Amino acid sequence: MRRTTLLLWIIWLGNAFSYYGIVLMTTELFGAGDTCHVSQQAALPKPPCPLECRMLSTADYWDLLWTTVAEFPALFLTAVIIDLLGRKRTMALEFIVYSIFVFLLCICTGRVVMTLFLFVARGFISGAFQTAYVYTPEVYPTSMRSIGLGMCSTMARIGAILAPFNSQVVLNYSVYGAISIFGCVALAAAGASLLLPIETRGREMKDTRVIH
Repeated sequence: MRRTTLLLWIIWLGNAFSYYGIVLMTTELFGAGDTCHVSQQAALPKPPCPLECRMLSTADYWDLLWTTVAEFPALFLTAVIIDLLGRKRTMALEFIVYSIFVFLLCICTGRVVMTLFLFVARGFISGAFQTAYVYTPEVYPTSMRSIGLGMCSTMARIGAILAPFNSQVVLNYSVYGAISIFGCVALAAAGASLLLPIETRGREMKDTRVIH
């Protein structure tokens, strides 16, 4: 199970990094208005103390609510396609769609289009997270299922720890750099999903370890 475990660690770390990153980056983008304004702010000379508090408007909170609502239709969509495409392809597809819409944030667009990009990206990365929660217990035999899932969850925590550095610190210096990191990490997770040696769709959960 070493190959499967290593690939799952990449998937879980990338999943948490991408999910929490897009959540934190959304507030930064809304606070500035759009990607272009964040880029302009990053190019300005840095004050002695870079910490500042920008108040979000009522419109910002409504847009944040819309991006949060994206998780609900995405979970229903995942529940439908997970048995049609299989677990591996579903994760890969959702990672790829997430990365596409994250890369689209590099385009200078209006507020509505930016919110739409964030809506789709957050929905699909949430779906990929749920697919990983389905796949991981299915792929491990009973004797190591708990420790396998626990270690994957640990890798997700590491991804969640790293996410704020990219979505806020790196974003403060290079918006396009931060966006590119999120997109590339998601693409790496998509590749890891396709490289998984076992597809668990329609497969009975094993009580003992089976060599594949």
